[in-house]
Amino acid sequence: MTSRATPSKTYVLLSLGANLGDRYAALRVAVELLQSNHILTDVTMSSVYETEPVGYKDQPAFLNCSVAGFTELPAAQFHQATKAIEREIGRLRREKWHEREIDIDILTFGDEVHDTELLHIPHPRMNERKFVLVPTAEIAPDVMHPTAQATMSELLAKCEDTAEVLLYEHDR
Repeated sequence: MTSRATPSKTYVLLSLGANLGDRYAALRVAVELLQSNHILTDVTMSSVYETEPVGYKDQPAFLNCSVAGFTELPAAQFHQATKAIEREIGRLRREKWHEREIDIDILTFGDEVHDTELLHIPHPRMNERKFVLVPTAEIAPDVMHPTAQATMSELLAKCEDTAEVLLYEHDR
């Protein structure tokens, strides 16, 4: 699968994470809101993984997953929509790498590259993080990273991150 856009739709990869409150519910609600608000269609969600925090370590473990789908929105508007979902779920602003009720990061947006004050696509650190690459390679192994010129599964194979990424078993 390529990440090429159709004339009206762009293929998007997202990373979701939560480590406060009902972490699993926050991930599910975020995916439901992406779909019900017509921000993302033809949605695929990875398994959920439990991971240790990055940066600031004195906080609860995260649950992470990746989501893929198509959007008709331009990148800046899509970003605004994901931030609105974070607010709706109750995310509070904290210092970088601290606890989060929900975090929705845009990993790739078709083949587009954005580097502005508010928008960095592809996500600048995704290649360094197994908690991003494990679920992303699960649902989109053959999607090419727009600047690294490697697939998600190739990026995972090259990733030097040694953090544990454990499959999260939830009563489904």
